[in-house]
Amino acid sequence: MSEPSNAALERERRVSGKRRRPSGEPPPLPRKLGVSGVVWIGLAAFLFTIAVLVVAYATLGYSFDRWNSLSLQRLSAVRAGWLDPVMLRVDDVLSSPWTIGNLRLATAVALVGFRRWRHLIVFLASIVIVEALAYELAIFVASPRPDGVRIIGNWDGPSFPSPPVASLAVTLVGIVYTLVPSGRARSLAKWLAGGTLFVFAFARLYEAVDHPTDILSGLILGIGIPVIAFRVFTPNEVFPVTYRRGRAAHLDVGGRRGEAIVTAARDQLGLSVLEAKPIGLEGSGGSTPLRLRVAATSEAPERYIFAKLYAKSHVRADRSYKLGRAILYGALEDEAPFQSVRRFVEYEDYTLLLLNHLGLPTPMPYGFVEITPEREYMIVMEFFDGAVEIGDAVVDDEVIDGGLLLVRRLWDAGLAHRDIKPANLMVRDGKLLLIDVFFVQVRPSPWRQAVDLANMMLVLALRSDAKRVYEHALKYFTEEEIAEAFAATRGVASPTQLRAALKRDDRDLIREFRELAPERRPVAIQRWSVRRFVLGLSVLVVVALVALLVVGNGQVVL
Repeated sequence: MSEPSNAALERERRVSGKRRRPSGEPPPLPRKLGVSGVVWIGLAAFLFTIAVLVVAYATLGYSFDRWNSLSLQRLSAVRAGWLDPVMLRVDDVLSSPWTIGNLRLATAVALVGFRRWRHLIVFLASIVIVEALAYELAIFVASPRPDGVRIIGNWDGPSFPSPPVASLAVTLVGIVYTLVPSGRARSLAKWLAGGTLFVFAFARLYEAVDHPTDILSGLILGIGIPVIAFRVFTPNEVFPVTYRRGRAAHLDVGGRRGEAIVTAARDQLGLSVLEAKPIGLEGSGGSTPLRLRVAATSEAPERYIFAKLYAKSHVRADRSYKLGRAILYGALEDEAPFQSVRRFVEYEDYTLLLLNHLGLPTPMPYGFVEITPEREYMIVMEFFDGAVEIGDAVVDDEVIDGGLLLVRRLWDAGLAHRDIKPANLMVRDGKLLLIDVFFVQVRPSPWRQAVDLANMMLVLALRSDAKRVYEHALKYFTEEEIAEAFAATRGVASPTQLRAALKRDDRDLIREFRELAPERRPVAIQRWSVRRFVLGLSVLVVVALVALLVVGNGQVVL
């Protein structure tokens, strides 16, 4: 068979719509620092270079000392008696550990309340880094007491950079980037923060407790580090600060990200996306589910397909979730965290292919696309048009049998879904369909398989009754298997949405199933181990140290 010609390959590419991104071309949604970010990186590099040169060459240090002293002498010449107490008061208030500590604590509490976890982590990390660097640099450079001028404030020792200025700067910048939405409001907040820092810096110079170079270096550290951190880890185009209601796991799909989704789907899958809208957000906590409207082609009419957007934040959430389970409940099963978002989406694509290969009623996979390398990916699959969530469907004998047979087939294939809840079970034309296969586990623990059965029976009973579901279950499972399922099911074993639905139901369905099944001792969930104890103790120590450092204004930095 002859090789296809270049013209044939180009014609096939135009028909499919797919396009390989040439080397050097940015991805659909690139990450950019912006001009100001690059400037702050340059200033930070300049600051560290100067610090090293001042220590290495004494004559350069003497030149800076003379210039600093001359500048303070000129400023002290314009002191006015009535202004002295004003400047002292400004310094006392803005450099007070209580002021800065309360601002940081209030910001952290607000971020927790708004569930803005990514912003909170960057905020706390910026504070820790700035406080540590300011402390270590002040000792490293050891700038002397201002010479030739009367100090009217409290001189606390060497200050290159000025620790109070760096502390206030990183706090105010953190507030601006974590609590104020982008746009006019943030611009105004930046001017207010800048004005506050200017007044504070002038007060420190007026009192002669800091040199001009101390102030400049403190501002470079206190502003530059958080600005760079927020630009890199929480860019506004990707993680906007908004006060619209929604879950933290759900990403905004408008603006640049929305354009990137359209571009990526066209170039990498050959799909012409006309519209991308979030769907089913209330039932999804680990991704951003989307319904994509795809343009008609010569082979298919205009249609809807389903997609899930994954970001690096979901990988961190997965790690935190599994760490929390290990601390709170012990080793329920062997759960290793994913190391990258690429592995996240690759695994779900694999499970979709596996379940389709086994003939289970799950969506057909279309593949996945890269939005930002190693940061954001989107998996695309069939959309069950016309299907409704089982909580809104009529659950008859056919649906009950379909759900129970589904679990039986998962068991026989050595699989567990691990997230059976109403939002993941759809009904169309009397047939039960299973979606969201990300948590599927190959060769799971017997405990996890038993829990799948119990959760399926509970979901079915919510729309019918326990006795009816139990009788149908006996066609596929033994009484001992059903008894084991409900002996293993309680608390954390069921997804949050299912537990909430059970609480709203007037019946105690778990108790009814246990009365129908043979008696069996509960399966232990709490399992202590050395790893669980060490993890719990380590988390407590880290949280305590960070809290002391943030609220204590750097006083615990060693």
